[in-house]
Amino acid sequence: MINNSYLLGLFGMPPDTAFNNGLSATGVTARKSQPTPPWSSAATNPEPDAVVRAALAGRRLINEGAGRLDLPGASADYRKLFALYQGLTALTALADRAGQRGVAVSEQTLIGRRFAAGLSEISGYLQSAEFRDVRMVQGVSTVTAKTTAAVARDSTRLVTRPVHEGSLTASVAAFEGEVVFGVTVGGPSGDKTLSIDLSDMGEDVRTLDNVIAHINGKLADAGVTTRLGREQVNNGPRTMKIGDKTITLPPREDQWALAVQGVSFETVRFTAPLTSSAVYVVQAAGGAGGHELLKFQSDDGATPEPVPGAGQTHWVAGRVSQTALPEGVETVRASATAADGSLWVVADIAPGPGNQPIKGESDVALMKYDSSGRLVATRMLGASSAASGYAIAIAADGRVAVAGSVTGALEPGKTVADADVADSFVTVFDAAGEELWTQRRGARAADEATAVSFGADGQVYVAGRSKSAMPGASGLGGWDGYVQGFTATQAHSLAPFTAVALSTSQFGTAGDDSVKAMTVEGSSLYTAGVESGRVVVRHYTLDPGGAPSLAGVRDLGLASGDVTGIAVADGRVLLTGATRNPALDIATVNTAHSGGADAYVAVLSSDLSANAADRLTYYGGAGDDSVSDAKVHEGKVWITGLADRPAGAGKDDPRNGYLTRLDPLTGAIEWTRTWSGDGQQAAPLSLAVASAGASVLDRLGLPQGLVATGDSKTLTTVTALRSGDRFYISPAAGGRARAVTIDARDTLQTLARKIEQASLGQLKVTVLTDGMKAGEESALAGGRLQRLSITQRDGRDGAILTAGETGRDALAGLGLSPGFIGRKPGAGAIKTFALDLPPSLSVVGPEVIKATTERLRAAMKVVRDAYRALAPESSKPVVKGEVPAYLKAQIANYQAALDRLTG
Repeated sequence: MINNSYLLGLFGMPPDTAFNNGLSATGVTARKSQPTPPWSSAATNPEPDAVVRAALAGRRLINEGAGRLDLPGASADYRKLFALYQGLTALTALADRAGQRGVAVSEQTLIGRRFAAGLSEISGYLQSAEFRDVRMVQGVSTVTAKTTAAVARDSTRLVTRPVHEGSLTASVAAFEGEVVFGVTVGGPSGDKTLSIDLSDMGEDVRTLDNVIAHINGKLADAGVTTRLGREQVNNGPRTMKIGDKTITLPPREDQWALAVQGVSFETVRFTAPLTSSAVYVVQAAGGAGGHELLKFQSDDGATPEPVPGAGQTHWVAGRVSQTALPEGVETVRASATAADGSLWVVADIAPGPGNQPIKGESDVALMKYDSSGRLVATRMLGASSAASGYAIAIAADGRVAVAGSVTGALEPGKTVADADVADSFVTVFDAAGEELWTQRRGARAADEATAVSFGADGQVYVAGRSKSAMPGASGLGGWDGYVQGFTATQAHSLAPFTAVALSTSQFGTAGDDSVKAMTVEGSSLYTAGVESGRVVVRHYTLDPGGAPSLAGVRDLGLASGDVTGIAVADGRVLLTGATRNPALDIATVNTAHSGGADAYVAVLSSDLSANAADRLTYYGGAGDDSVSDAKVHEGKVWITGLADRPAGAGKDDPRNGYLTRLDPLTGAIEWTRTWSGDGQQAAPLSLAVASAGASVLDRLGLPQGLVATGDSKTLTTVTALRSGDRFYISPAAGGRARAVTIDARDTLQTLARKIEQASLGQLKVTVLTDGMKAGEESALAGGRLQRLSITQRDGRDGAILTAGETGRDALAGLGLSPGFIGRKPGAGAIKTFALDLPPSLSVVGPEVIKATTERLRAAMKVVRDAYRALAPESSKPVVKGEVPAYLKAQIANYQAALDRLTG
């Protein structure tokens, strides 16, 4: 029998519709050109509930042998597409189930695990399945891929925050009064130190240009190349959001900053003869989730009083500067100052459009600021799933320890007992921010590190809470408190550090207990927390090996609040927090409780025994006052938090911040400020105090000390990548995938060479430098940002990037999407179908589930598109032009024969 579909197919007519009018009326079925897909109404598929049950029971989501092709001789690509569709259907069913109401927490947890495992299964299948006529990739299909992870170039140019607003012919308020500072420029011929005193200008008006000319004259006379200039730093249009409407505000006057233009062979250092203590407060401000760094000048020095800075909002007397933290900061819980006057801030960060991507849902960032509020370094933990930072400590030698909790993998190659349970971690950095070592110590159940301190001989102590027994200890029930000690050693000066646990002490009651603060003073270690609802302070003595032994316990009564800090000063233990309890168990009360929740400062003996020297001071108004952080400096206590909120106030009601210094022995309030924020929202989060950290340089936006001109260039230092992270590259035409593994010395340049080599020359990788936007330079410690750009090499086919294993995926840390990199195919070439399924997909939270489901359904459509591309007519060339006469005659004869057969 002659196949009419074939004949008409020669002229571009679809075979499934050939002679439909005649064939359908007579019951004759057209020849099948493709096997029936699983999404067809004719296919028999299991119900979604059955799919979920099978997935939760551990059955694999993809099974090529489960489907039967009903077209003999069909391409093997169909079987693979149908198996892939089966896996995507199962993932979608799991996501739909996770989004239903009333699902138990235990089932939600199991669904999350199976979803993550199923996504990994699909990723592995796409990597191993060898399609012949189509190219299927998990991620995207693009001509050029750029890393969102970036590394700043070194720069000898420093641009300050705005120091003047308005006309260049007007006198600058920041330059008025006594402005005296020093500049030391180091060069090949040694240091040149200059004294700058603006009173030397005489009667000249202290405009921006006049002051710059005066300073540059001094620099020129000294024979150095470094010069000062000015930079207009107006940001974009100002807007305000009211409800659902965004209103454009009138533009500000021109804002101007100082610019220090150095050269590569000179260093620049600024000093000030008159200094005061500086107090840094990090706060949440406004209703849009923004965060700010506020710097205040104490009254304990001879520095001239600060003046309102250009562009600052909600200014209060004594405030030196106001700096926005980078986008992506979710919260800040701890900060501390180093001996060089720099400020280190521990922040939780979320994924966003910033320069540095993270590998999971959240991560911990350690950010370093100089005294002018300029961000000079950022270090990320590199958690593969989620992490939170709770504590920071700085040693006398500049080492920085950060502690918190981490979920999922952290260190590549190290197994995790339960990827869904939080463990405690501590990471130690050197003074330059290079990671020295990390320890993750977890119980079988959840635990978290909430305090960290340095002890003698470089030992690090971590305290926190755990729901079960920590390694080397025994659980007591509920949440328990714990203290762990660590020490680190090196085989030689160039070898990596190896950290080991010294000891573990677990303590508490049968109820829920916690450690909120810890301090080490000599051979004594103190912890403070809430145990079964009561404020409890513990004293441990440390033996020569660093192991703690309990020496004393003090119960101060019902907490009715929380503990914030503990420190030792002048042989006394100082405890801070907030409470509704007007009668904490301390005999002598300096200032009585004022109602609601009040801050408190308690003075205890070093052995925690009750005696006549104990003191208690309450601080607050009739409403609710909180203490978010506290620091002891030169025997005085600084506290910050929310000030006097009315009882029953909602989260959107006005919130004012406060900063107060008090004498813990007398209760005297020596210094205090209260302020509001954008949208009447100001919520202080942490504070830190720096001796001699404030000076007249703050008016000029200049830092004390050496001006930082750049940061590390190694990727494991300045991005979320960790040594051992990796991804894979495979040829576009098929073949073995080759791993690209990150090591501790990799830079953008070395990684570019690794990618080109792993792609066997299919890809071209270059290092590109970003342009600089107006006003952006003052926010960067180094120069412009550099990234990798990856394209198909001319005359080659391109390549496919595949994510690394769960817990060590380098693509996420680089901000690259898995998928195909190459040009669009020409006629007759294999088409690429990108599912756009990032490895970070999850089913946690309603909004996330909704977005995940949308991506999965879009991926299923991509599979259907690939199926249609496999249809014979999709690749068969269309014959154009006049049909030859002999063919017309043959077709007419065939049609006449068919008419006779069908009557």
